[in-house]
Amino acid sequence: MSLPSAILVTGGAGYIGSHTVRHLATTSPDQRIVVLDSLEYGHRDALVSSNVELVTGNMADPAVIAGIFSRYRITAVLHFAAYVMVGESVTEPLKYYANNLAAPLVLLEAMRLQGTKHFIFSSTCATFGNPQYVPMDELHPQQPINPYGQSKLMLERVLKDCDHAFGIQHVILRYFNASGCSADGVIGEDHTPESHLIPRTLMAITGEAAEVTIFGTDYPTPDGTCIRDYIHVQDLAEAHLCALNYLKNGGESTHVNLGTGTGVSVRGIINLAESVTGKTVPVAIGPRREGDPPELVGNPAKAKAVLGWEARYRDPRAMVESAWAWLTGPRKGRYPAN
Repeated sequence: MSLPSAILVTGGAGYIGSHTVRHLATTSPDQRIVVLDSLEYGHRDALVSSNVELVTGNMADPAVIAGIFSRYRITAVLHFAAYVMVGESVTEPLKYYANNLAAPLVLLEAMRLQGTKHFIFSSTCATFGNPQYVPMDELHPQQPINPYGQSKLMLERVLKDCDHAFGIQHVILRYFNASGCSADGVIGEDHTPESHLIPRTLMAITGEAAEVTIFGTDYPTPDGTCIRDYIHVQDLAEAHLCALNYLKNGGESTHVNLGTGTGVSVRGIINLAESVTGKTVPVAIGPRREGDPPELVGNPAKAKAVLGWEARYRDPRAMVESAWAWLTGPRKGRYPAN
């Protein structure tokens, strides 16, 4: 008897993964979706769609992976599961190489054995390192300056080898700074601990955090603080579906940057948060963090040309507004304060 087909989403109960799962479940209600998540950082109740099965387990465990592949014919994998804190990767590099590089090898071996040919990889602009020019396109040299970026780049190279050896085709999606929450406020960004700038700034307003720290005010930028390209999480979710359809329609393995092409400084985000909320953000000034480039802004032209994707939510103020609506609405009281 043939196995029922399904799409496997690793880390699907996390921030970007859960938004993508919801988008996929909404646009393809007949598609069976299996989410594999350890729930170390993900949230069970972020999976709000009925056609989703959650498997709680570690991707590095061959028994967990074998169990999924023995019950389903996996037609594609969307891979989100990773550790993502740059600073922690510098102090705990082995943790990042084990989780971000070694663990996916177990998954790729199962794909090889079953004949699964499509892999969408949640990669990062951190693979580029310090920018030699901005906005950064796909031809920009990849010279990561922290273990987080190194671990992602190493898996990118593994995927290229797997394509050559086994015909496992991939789309590598190099995100810039994910931000915002679902437009209807049903799901949002909720990390413990929270390290991302927008929610951390808003939590300093609500009192969940004592303050938000600006790490470095002497960068070679107009206001001395780091500049980042903030991309809405719903745009990232849409990009994964575009990538999946691209492979289904015969597209070859490729890699694209996902950003808006414009950057906002740390102080700019704090100013927006104060404007949106009408409240003052308590701020502390700290030293530069090791591994933080001064400016990261993406050129998304290839994503539009190859995948037919471009960001629709370009206004950083709207991203802050959606994060504030989530933080003070559905999230409030659901999880304990950090």
